[in-house]
Amino acid sequence: MRVAESSKGHRVLVIHGPNLNLLGKREPGIYGASTLEDIERSLARFAETLAVRLDCLQSNHEGVLLDAVHGAVDVCDGLLINAGAYTHTSVALRDAIAGTSIPTVEVHLSNLYKRETFRHHSYIAPVAVGQISGFGANSYKLGLQALVWHLETLRSTPNKPKH
Repeated sequence: MRVAESSKGHRVLVIHGPNLNLLGKREPGIYGASTLEDIERSLARFAETLAVRLDCLQSNHEGVLLDAVHGAVDVCDGLLINAGAYTHTSVALRDAIAGTSIPTVEVHLSNLYKRETFRHHSYIAPVAVGQISGFGANSYKLGLQALVWHLETLRSTPNKPKH
C-alpha cells in the first residue's frame, strides 16, 4: 500500500481494482494515456490542497480488496474506489463496504452508461455516497472532492447517517 503524506485532515483509502495497473497501455481510447502512477501522483497533489492523507492500493485479487476495506475501519474516514470489473460482479465487495459503513465514493474513468450493457449495473453504487464516471483521470479528483465535502458535512452534523 502506497501512502501519500499530507496535512492532518481526513484520511482516505483509494482502492484500484483489477487491470488498473495496466492504465496507460490498456485500451487508451477508453481509459486514457495516464498510468496509475500518474493518477496517484496527481491525486496526491490535489489531496494536499484538501488537507487529506491518502493510502493507495491496487490489486487484481478480490480478497486483497476486501481485506483493505475491512482494514480501513477505525483507520480511514472514507473510501474512494474504482473497483474495475468487480463493480459489476462482486457482491462480496459491496457487502464489505456496506458492512463497514465507511463513506465511499465510487469512481470510473469511462462513462459506464456509454459502454456495454453489463457495465451499466454497479453493486457498489447502492451502498456508496455517490458515483463519478466519465471524466478520465479527473474522475478521481472529482470523487475525492465529493467525498471530502461529504465528510465535512458529517463532521458539521454528527447525527447524519454516513451513507
